[in-house]
Amino acid sequence: MIRPYRPSDSAAVLDLWLEASIKAHDFVPEAFWREQLDAMREHYLPQSETLVLEEQGQLLGFLSLHEHRLAALFVSPAAQGRGLGRQLLDEAKRRRSALELSVYSANARAVAFYQAGGFSTVAESPDPHTGQPELVMRWACDSDS
Repeated sequence: MIRPYRPSDSAAVLDLWLEASIKAHDFVPEAFWREQLDAMREHYLPQSETLVLEEQGQLLGFLSLHEHRLAALFVSPAAQGRGLGRQLLDEAKRRRSALELSVYSANARAVAFYQAGGFSTVAESPDPHTGQPELVMRWACDSDS
């Protein structure tokens, strides 16, 4: 079930985000992600439209939208490979006619996921926080469908 984020979801969302970020971005020091927890809690989550995916009361993934930006899409590492990320991405696409996101180019799995979801790379530059190369990818609804 995908539903709107509630403040009571905060701890579970932050735990999932931290675990998934560390695992997916082993090319960035773990300390960087831990240092971002307060910003996620105090700024990013409150300023975004966040949806969570849960099964049997367990939070397994979430996405955050800010205007036409897919600011976050994370699935618990233990639940990956089951199509949950695709469900979240499809929900984001239902809510917006166009989306833009940034993804580390070294995160080949995520890049392939977004390409399979219809996103195209439109730019590449270093992430100002980590120095890692980052792709800007965009998707727009096909008005013919």
